[in-house]
Amino acid sequence: MHFAMPPRKSSRPPPYAMRNSRSFNLSRVFRRRDYRFLAVLIAGFFSIICFLTYIFSSGGSSADYIPAGSAPVVIVTVFPPNAEAGFVDKVKKNRNDYAMRQGYATFFANANDYRSILHDQPLTWTKVPAVRHAMTKYPGASFAWYLEHTALIMNHDLSLVDHIMNKERLESLMITNEPVVPPDSVIRTFEHLKGDRIDFVISQDHDGLSQSSFIVRRGEWAKYFLDAWFDPLYRSYNFQKAEGHALEHIVQWHGTILAKLALVPQRTFNSYTIDTTGNNAKGMYQEADFVANFPRCDQERPNCLDVMEPYLERLDGGKKSE
Repeated sequence: MHFAMPPRKSSRPPPYAMRNSRSFNLSRVFRRRDYRFLAVLIAGFFSIICFLTYIFSSGGSSADYIPAGSAPVVIVTVFPPNAEAGFVDKVKKNRNDYAMRQGYATFFANANDYRSILHDQPLTWTKVPAVRHAMTKYPGASFAWYLEHTALIMNHDLSLVDHIMNKERLESLMITNEPVVPPDSVIRTFEHLKGDRIDFVISQDHDGLSQSSFIVRRGEWAKYFLDAWFDPLYRSYNFQKAEGHALEHIVQWHGTILAKLALVPQRTFNSYTIDTTGNNAKGMYQEADFVANFPRCDQERPNCLDVMEPYLERLDGGKKSE
């Protein structure tokens, strides 16, 4: 049987003839979805490069840009709802006199201002949202200094920035390799930290970290820290000392917080005038100290103002002598 011969290939193929299937076809290799995926990869690569450039070029401090002419420090104090008007006025005047001398700002709040977000938790928690509130109200301030209503600023000549937050000064003050919660916490403060990388400064008393005076450097880390401290989960734990024990918990269990913490001697900015434990000689107030704190004077004594009056008179006397 004879079969028909196959037709000869034309030496002049039509202009739109399909190419040989064995030839390289770029459109098949990179279909439309492949191009889309490639674009995402390129965009992601450049995003990572930009992020790393920002991180490593932002310097030691995590603070945001500070507009020129802004107050470098905002002093934050929260008063209990039942505080007497005379007492509140004198404490406010103490803060305002110091702030005016140093070019700082002040922020005062009543604990009731934040009661709605506490959900029946102790009002002592209000210091945390108050600091965040102050940093929002004064976005140009480099530092927020929380100072308890039971304390007075005694040495108005000392600048908070130069006395504590200056890089070299802070490095000379930092207590390293110290148990975070005395006397036997296995978690200790880090060594070899740089002063310009510290974003949270606090001192210890005999019981542990003292939240009656602390400094937070404004920046993204500060927002994270304050949100973590005020987390509803920790507030629901019902710690015996509320926000105090919550702070000690997150400092010991979160390295990202401990790595930004500087522990300084108590008399640096939180000297006690009352020895509540009988074993706090190093932290007791001495003449010319920066701050005089009267711990629990509103709980264990009839009136904070009664025990503060001699110190207020001393301040007034110093002003008259000038």
